[in-house]
Amino acid sequence: MPTLHVTDRRGNERAVEGDAGLSVMEVIRDHGFDELLALCGGSCSCATCHVHVDPVWFARVGGPHADEADLLDSSDHRTEFSRLSCQIRFTAELDGLRVTIAPED
Repeated sequence: MPTLHVTDRRGNERAVEGDAGLSVMEVIRDHGFDELLALCGGSCSCATCHVHVDPVWFARVGGPHADEADLLDSSDHRTEFSRLSCQIRFTAELDGLRVTIAPED
């Protein structure tokens, strides 16, 4: 199983394993990170699963599509490395991916 490194809002990092094919949001949620609300359940209609992708990984993950970018524009905490974790498919190629849960808006 690929490993995902998640940093919470307090700065604590934890490595978790996730099934390839799930979204990064599902992996984070399934490992008990309660601060990632994911209110829409992964349908790209809110921004409560906002993460900052480690800059080293961003090119591999890729940037947001238009609908995702519109939602990210509503965040006061958007950076050039922002993504909605529900829109990142977790694959074997992303083994070792590092993300930080964005501050709550």
